[in-house]
Amino acid sequence: MAKNGLSIGEVAETTGLSVHALRFFERENLFLREIPRTAGGQRVYDPADVDWLVLCTRFRDSGMPIATIKEFAGLVRSGPGNEPERLALLEEHERAVEARIADLQASLGIIRGKVAAYREHVHNGTAAGVWAPTAAS
Repeated sequence: MAKNGLSIGEVAETTGLSVHALRFFERENLFLREIPRTAGGQRVYDPADVDWLVLCTRFRDSGMPIATIKEFAGLVRSGPGNEPERLALLEEHERAVEARIADLQASLGIIRGKVAAYREHVHNGTAAGVWAPTAAS
């Protein structure tokens, strides 16, 4: 553990992000604060930094672009008074995620139908030739 905080290696292990990714977050100004360093130049993170990284990872996993995360981080860093802008950004992303989920649900419905059809054909011994390409004449 770094003096009075977590080392970059500990944060990488805790979050599952690579050291390279953590440096990228810092370089792109995605943290809510400047990450302090020891006298020897080692980064020192605190638990709030880890919590922020976990949130950012969820944002990324849900398809939020880095530019949007950067915008959100900037709004949070600038302090109180911009909550309506933060809310609008989050609501827009929420709608995008809901649309992706709806698309995935529609795809899943089609896949389930195909699974059921194949399961029935395999069970009945009639699967040979199901959706097989036809030979050109």
